[in-house]
Amino acid sequence: MSKVLIVVGGEKSPAASLKAAIAQSDPLTEVNICGVSELNSGAIAPGEAIVCPLTLDLPENLVFPAQYVFRFCGNVSAARDRVAQELLFPVGEGNFWLPVVLTAKGPLYAEAIKLSGELSYSQPVHLSDVWRQQLYELAYRLLNLLNAPPATYLMQFGFVGERICFDRLWPFPAAPAIASVGVQVPDLFVCHWYCLTNQPIYDIQISSAVA
Repeated sequence: MSKVLIVVGGEKSPAASLKAAIAQSDPLTEVNICGVSELNSGAIAPGEAIVCPLTLDLPENLVFPAQYVFRFCGNVSAARDRVAQELLFPVGEGNFWLPVVLTAKGPLYAEAIKLSGELSYSQPVHLSDVWRQQLYELAYRLLNLLNAPPATYLMQFGFVGERICFDRLWPFPAAPAIASVGVQVPDLFVCHWYCLTNQPIYDIQISSAVA
């Protein structure tokens, strides 16, 4: 039986969704959820477990495959500087997210998510082809620049005139990904687990009931 350790900060909802996704896909897997404070205190040790962080506030001594990507994502101002200087995209704040399911064979782009109320999110957001092309180009180039490992990423963005502006990158299905549960097949938490365990994902669709 394999073991999984989901590491959380203050937000527990994504952890429950990821735990449900793992149980649905691999019911024999033992899943534990722990806070960063428990790791820092030594109360919980990862051991041989697959570590699935759902927070950027991680101990520096926690070793897992994507730790350098998490470090990039955790320093938002430095990340924006790199995007502006190296990828030549505008930067700023935004309340939209492009989910990118980065499989071993390449990226799959899901429908965008938007903030639709206080801590409430909705999917899909219908964007023009011009904006989609800008988003896909930026996400592809950014993940390539980082040599990012397979995972579900959320690229937060906004708009400056007719152009997309980069806000920040989340290297896991953060709170907005909850909008995909019951809406997208497979949802972003299932996608994340499949990416981490190298299981194939052939397509991502909005449920016919929603569409």
